[in-house]
Amino acid sequence: MSALRRKFGDEYQAVGLACSGARRERQRFVDKNGRCNVQHGNLGGESSRYLSDLFTTLVDLKWRWNLLIFLLTYTVAWLVMASMWWGIAYLRGDLHRAHDDAYSPCVANVYNFPSAFLFFIETEATIGYGHRYITERCPEGIVLFLFQSLLGSIVDAFLIGCMFIKMSQPKKRAETLMFSRAAVVSQRDGKLCLMFRVGNLRNSHMVSAQIRCKLIKSRQTPEGEFLPLDQCELDVGFGTGADQLFLVSPLTICHEINSKSPFFCLSQRSLRSEQFEIVVILEGIVETTGMTCQARTSYTEDEVLWGHRFLPVMSLEDGFFRVDYSQFHATFEVPTPPYSVKEQEENLSLSSPLNSPADNNKTRREQVCSLDCIDIAGEKNKLPFKLQKISSRKEDFPRGALRMSSSNTEKTCSTGDLLKIQEISPISDGEDSDDRIQLKALKINAGALTQSTGDLELQKNPPSMRALEKLNFPAKLRKMNSDRLS
Repeated sequence: MSALRRKFGDEYQAVGLACSGARRERQRFVDKNGRCNVQHGNLGGESSRYLSDLFTTLVDLKWRWNLLIFLLTYTVAWLVMASMWWGIAYLRGDLHRAHDDAYSPCVANVYNFPSAFLFFIETEATIGYGHRYITERCPEGIVLFLFQSLLGSIVDAFLIGCMFIKMSQPKKRAETLMFSRAAVVSQRDGKLCLMFRVGNLRNSHMVSAQIRCKLIKSRQTPEGEFLPLDQCELDVGFGTGADQLFLVSPLTICHEINSKSPFFCLSQRSLRSEQFEIVVILEGIVETTGMTCQARTSYTEDEVLWGHRFLPVMSLEDGFFRVDYSQFHATFEVPTPPYSVKEQEENLSLSSPLNSPADNNKTRREQVCSLDCIDIAGEKNKLPFKLQKISSRKEDFPRGALRMSSSNTEKTCSTGDLLKIQEISPISDGEDSDDRIQLKALKINAGALTQSTGDLELQKNPPSMRALEKLNFPAKLRKMNSDRLS
């Protein structure tokens, strides 16, 4: 225990189920020992169905009733058959002439009912002392003897088979399958999980062991229908194969609480007011007998410990692993968020930055265009000061040039195919020659540009030379634009 505290810290404290607080006693659907608290009443005429399957009915009875039926059946059968032998002797008059040596009776040495009963027991048990026997002058005795043999075989097969099946039932095998007294809720691998522990006390294995969990909880449908004790499946690894157990040592069964779990909205506070029951069913084949065994238990809301974890029970010894079952039910506290998984996801979504609705409603074309326009603005900032000054005079353009330039830029931004965009503003005839030289240096090779929708449109409807002359471009700039449009 001290090593465990050094490993996990002083805030961890080993606790048992007795430390979990006072329990609220309430009616269980399934007891801790696996017995179902369900009684069937008001069957009416359906009770006759039990007699149609008499063998199963006898096997399902308790041992005291089985033993009583066993004794009564044999006793009644023996008395009835002994009475029949005594009746034959009485009707033939053998009882009155039993000591006459010259008389040949049906059954020798049968004088009264006790002697007839002993004869039946000797015949039924095949003892045959040799003092009492059937003679050949009694055909009715021979028929009764055949009937006795057949009836005895049927009664033996029925009752002995019933007792054998009841004794070989694997119900007692479930007594050596252990479940933890409480279930715990804590985090495992960063996820909130509901966990409990199972173990096998015998060295013989459970072949093809499989575990299932059912949540028993009353609920009301949206239509107003009330469903008492509604059953809901709890996923304990059906999709991943974790429900198939290799039960040679105690295992901790884990149910991950997510959006598909019935405990998605369960928190530490709501656990105190909830009312539910978790039924655990463990099935497997007994290795020694080959019969299917099922062990059951249940956990109510009072037996679910929030923020706890099971103590380890496995240790490595010299050449083998040792299981300490004294710590099988023990738990210790661990830091666990008291919120439900739903609340944790909502808090996480609120803390993360979200895009505005306007950004979400943007089309892909607008987003690409905005990115391209940012690149254009960046290119503008890289121009020399004099060219920036020239570009700032764009408001002096004639309206026709602005219209053509904006249309060309919009088509380029919408496709996003062009790698660079060059905007050239008009230069008056009074500008210096240095400005013109710098403009010539910014000429872009049209062959390096990718063909886009805007370029194809310009190729289909190129502006005429007269339109370029109306813009009052200098001669060199008119030549540059004519080369580009061609």
